[in-house]
Amino acid sequence: MRQLYLTEGQELAKKRHSRVVMIFLVLIIIVFMISMNVGVSKLSVGEVVKTLFNQGTAHQELVLFDFRLPRMLISILVGMGLATAGAVMQGVSRNALADPGILGINAGAGLAIMLYISFFPATADVPVFALPIIAIIGAAGTALIIYMLSYKRHEGISPMRLLLTGIAVAAGISSLMLVLTLMLTPDKYQFLATWLAGSIWGSNWKFVMALLPWILILLPLIYVKSNVLNVLNLGDSLATGLGTSIERERRWLLLAAVGLAASSVSVSGGIGFVGLIAPHVARQLVGAKHQILLPVAALVGALLVLIADTIGRAILQPSEVPAGIVVAVIGAPYFLYLLARLKE
Repeated sequence: MRQLYLTEGQELAKKRHSRVVMIFLVLIIIVFMISMNVGVSKLSVGEVVKTLFNQGTAHQELVLFDFRLPRMLISILVGMGLATAGAVMQGVSRNALADPGILGINAGAGLAIMLYISFFPATADVPVFALPIIAIIGAAGTALIIYMLSYKRHEGISPMRLLLTGIAVAAGISSLMLVLTLMLTPDKYQFLATWLAGSIWGSNWKFVMALLPWILILLPLIYVKSNVLNVLNLGDSLATGLGTSIERERRWLLLAAVGLAASSVSVSGGIGFVGLIAPHVARQLVGAKHQILLPVAALVGALLVLIADTIGRAILQPSEVPAGIVVAVIGAPYFLYLLARLKE
């Protein structure tokens, strides 16, 4: 009888998880269609449909295919990457407040990109496909520093020590970047300011192709390790007893999360809080089992960044508000709410 109840419960959970996934897929499609109509150049729903079927004017095809579609695809990919990276960091560190932005990973990527573009005579000369690699190098170096400062022999990584160390390192990198901006030319400063604000500035297919391989490689690799994340959540002692090589698995997962976060922000700028919000929303909806948590968190992140970019382009036309600022308006109060809950 108990086994029958367990089987029925598992079937109900699978159906609920499938409904959650379908709901978010539908929401992403709806926001995607709305986003195609948002911008300085107005396109009605009918014009969008005609253009998609190669029946639009040259101007409509330029606006839709060369500007809006790549930008929306980048928003979705960035949201998936940051959300998954946040879910991994929270699982590995067992810290509900872990996030690539809060832990300083985004700041490390930004510093590397800032140093990189300073060697080029103009920002237009920066090779697009090199940006994710440079960002990963900077983010990995920052993650290594944070890991070394947070780790204590015989104790491992304390969740609170990791959080405080990440915040301190991020503050130090931000201060260094502020000093370095004084040596930039006006065009490079404008480029960096746009990047730091979290604007989806890479609105062409080159940026999509620069980011896509990293997403296609790292997301499946992390999903394969989802059971390891489940074991790590049980605690170091129990995970070791189950035969898991804790530090080795933790390092590989952190490296994959850093790669996802750095490659994402390399084409979108310093968008924060996505890796914090999306895993929490997913956990509330489908539970803590990472086999379903990771895909749902990726969908939540994709929807969040797509909505943020759409709102940012709509509210102050012809100017736009960077998606990073829109996400921060939502994420900062949510971070304080989570912090207050952890103190209870």
